Amino acid sequence: MRFRQILGAGALLTGVLAVANAPSVSAAGSAGGAAVAGEKYVVLATEGASLDAVQASVTAAGGTVVGRNEAVGMLTVRATDAGFADEVSAAAGVVGVAADRSIGSAPRRQDAAQADVTAARAAAAASTASRSSRGGGTRTEPLADLQWDMKMIGATPEGSYRVEQGDRRVTVGIIDTGVDGTHPDIRPNFSYRLSRNFVTDMVDIDGECEVAGCVDAVDVDDNEHGTHVAGTIGAALNGFGMAGVAPKVTLANLRAGQDSGYFFLDATVNALTYAGDAGIDVVNMSFYVDPWLFNCPNNPADSPAAQAEQRTIITAVQRALRYANKHGVTLVGALGNSHFNYDDVTSIVDDSSPDYGAPAYERPVQANCLDLPTMGEGVIGVSALGPSKTKADYSNWSRTYGEVSAPGGWFRDGFGTATFRSAGNLILAPYPKNVGIANGFIDPVTGESLDPDFVLKECKNGTCAYYQYLQGTSMAAPHAAGVAALIVSKYGESRRDGFGMDPDKVAKVLFATATDTPCPANPVIDYLDEGRDASFTATCVGTAARNNIYGHGIVNALAAVSGRNGGYGHGDRD
Repeated sequence: MRFRQILGAGALLTGVLAVANAPSVSAAGSAGGAAVAGEKYVVLATEGASLDAVQASVTAAGGTVVGRNEAVGMLTVRATDAGFADEVSAAAGVVGVAADRSIGSAPRRQDAAQADVTAARAAAAASTASRSSRGGGTRTEPLADLQWDMKMIGATPEGSYRVEQGDRRVTVGIIDTGVDGTHPDIRPNFSYRLSRNFVTDMVDIDGECEVAGCVDAVDVDDNEHGTHVAGTIGAALNGFGMAGVAPKVTLANLRAGQDSGYFFLDATVNALTYAGDAGIDVVNMSFYVDPWLFNCPNNPADSPAAQAEQRTIITAVQRALRYANKHGVTLVGALGNSHFNYDDVTSIVDDSSPDYGAPAYERPVQANCLDLPTMGEGVIGVSALGPSKTKADYSNWSRTYGEVSAPGGWFRDGFGTATFRSAGNLILAPYPKNVGIANGFIDPVTGESLDPDFVLKECKNGTCAYYQYLQGTSMAAPHAAGVAALIVSKYGESRRDGFGMDPDKVAKVLFATATDTPCPANPVIDYLDEGRDASFTATCVGTAARNNIYGHGIVNALAAVSGRNGGYGHGDRD
């Protein structure tokens, strides 16, 4: 699955770039603002080359520039000539050209995290025998007792909330499918001023547009994914529903994903460079850049054109990551749900790429192939755990790229107990009502949940909202992003360019204060009892301070803001 969690249908890339007040990104169109016809491409200039000269080559080849990103030397182009990409690729000062729109696509297959829960939801819909327990009791937030994830990392009234709840000057960018900024638990922390939408809905893959022009408002999520992520990071501590890891930080929607869940090159790059320009402190990236799960610069299984496209994607994304990081953005990414060992990528066969534009085919992964942005420069990779602190069966693992671990939910945790295969093993976070109605999980007339095991409704003083259980490394990454935001809030400083903290220092504190977690007594972790085959088996290697299952440890919100180890120690990045 392209998302680092449990998403559904497949999709394609964005249309004309939609940006406002983004210093390093500009949008361009035809006279009178009419839509520009043709296929969409990203053209990347070599470092130091004149972007104006590259644009002239694009124009000479019959292309129309519809977007320009000075920060990374990238042009977004429409062209109708079938030979456009070949002609521009050969022009002086051009790294390469990547197609940014497909002719057609079938929905992607479900990943291990998604398929498990989808089957369970279907079974639950046919029975009313089991229902999730509700929250309540002595805690401030009504659903807090269902948030085992926050208890695991110490983000509770007795834990980090006593010490640091977040600083309004600290902003977390949600690079995702959008954020429902009207949700009662997100609205108090949502910034309309800083939020941007970098995509245009496409009828052939996203369905009928909800608004004229097909560009959703910045407070809209027609998927579900981005809203869930945002709530885990920063749902308000307001006596309603639930609270996030950092309940007083500012949240910004930096939308780069289609309604249908695809994340393509130009929107992703533009979101990252905007984050650097706009003073965003932390970004969460729970996705991979389509259409390649692994971008390989010279894989012999790929055609020369496919190799060139992947080299362009690698170069553009790495430039954007470096730009954001250099401009003070701490980068957090989900490790992925394919139960792969990313320390041994040459043992992997990628049979899901490309996921648009052409049929997928099997190709062995080479050592220099990259899953982006997770394997990109400066990205803190996060693996997923269940309530028992066991690695979730679906989660990828790696000592090299999995720098910390965090609760991401595991449906099959608790084998042999009443919690096995229960919704309560997953992560609860806000759910957009419009999506629940569209998916058939919320009654459009009564507003009641039609999927009460997985979708909860909460009301207070006439205001109602919805919350959904999901699992995935998509759910793990925002826990780490929330802790990173607390670190900036606690230890950041006022500078000429505003309040903030160097990303390397943020990472050092995050790693040093994570809870050291050793390999289990039997380092071979299999999931045979849980019904998984041997392909899910993982072998833990390393010490308590750093291993390939837990990384530097399980993120710890309380320790991170309590000044333990002076914020430094074994957690230095390596």
